[in-house]
Amino acid sequence: MKTILIFGATGTLGAYISLHFHKLGYKVIAVGHRSSDNGFFADYDIPYYSVDITKAEEFKKLPTDHIDLVAHFAGALPASMKGYDASLYVDSIMKGTYNVLEYMRRNHIPKIIFPQSLFDVSYLFGSKIPIPADAEMKAPLEGDHAMYVIAKIAAVHMIEHYHRVYGIKRFILRLSRVYVYHPNPYTYTDGNKVMVSDRLLMQKAENGEPIEIWGDPDRLLETCCVEDFLQIVEKCAESPLEGGLYNIGSGGSTLDERIHAIVDVFSPMGHRSVISYAPEKRSATQFVLDISKTKDELGYEPHYSWKDYCEWFAKERKTQRFAKLWGTEEDYA
Repeated sequence: MKTILIFGATGTLGAYISLHFHKLGYKVIAVGHRSSDNGFFADYDIPYYSVDITKAEEFKKLPTDHIDLVAHFAGALPASMKGYDASLYVDSIMKGTYNVLEYMRRNHIPKIIFPQSLFDVSYLFGSKIPIPADAEMKAPLEGDHAMYVIAKIAAVHMIEHYHRVYGIKRFILRLSRVYVYHPNPYTYTDGNKVMVSDRLLMQKAENGEPIEIWGDPDRLLETCCVEDFLQIVEKCAESPLEGGLYNIGSGGSTLDERIHAIVDVFSPMGHRSVISYAPEKRSATQFVLDISKTKDELGYEPHYSWKDYCEWFAKERKTQRFAKLWGTEEDYA
């Protein structure tokens, strides 16, 4: 039985990764910043450790033997930051990743899986030409994501250093937005709380309200359902390769396809949302990631279209698998 230690296990992606690998038969060790997981992981016989990764001494709480790989998904995010404090990125991503790597080096843990920010290639946005996995990483120097991306790029370079010097295999995943269910429908933009755009559209569809498509309806947007994302993480865990940087996506879908799928899945029969077009309004920023390297080296094949994701979301929302960990939608109203 292989053992995976997951930093950021109480977060959106970390929790899904934890249950996925538990189902695969791995021994899972869940690590989060929260002082309590409310007994969630114990329900799956998964040990939970509360660790502040910015503090090296906290790692003494963790087991040290027979760990096969680390999934490091901890760190501050712009989407969950009320206001703005760039030091949280420096501490949790840069210093935290250094502490994780030192923990791995000391305990001879041979592999790390780490998420890179999509915005390291934001300078290539605006085209339907797929962005290569090995495109140069460049941080935007303005905006609420700047220091976050700077910290992420620094962390990737640290991981590469530990690969070259200590032989740690590294699988860096450039995440387009991974579409997932979480009871909290809100995010933060420039430090201000707003509803996630697709959740707002789902809400409108459920109420049978009219939906307007702004700008160019054929703008191409990258899509990755969490189930396809988990397939990639699993393939990274099982891969004998040294790793590298891999794009996470599925080839994209148009804005028009997205809106129609949302209405098809969420609008009640007899009271369906009417879709209209407003080409004079601002178009969405389009981009798509080249996933050929992910396919060729890891054997990845995307299975979920945008509509498949919407149907998955509706089912996942009903099951409320993570209510004990995250609460319910009423808790975020």
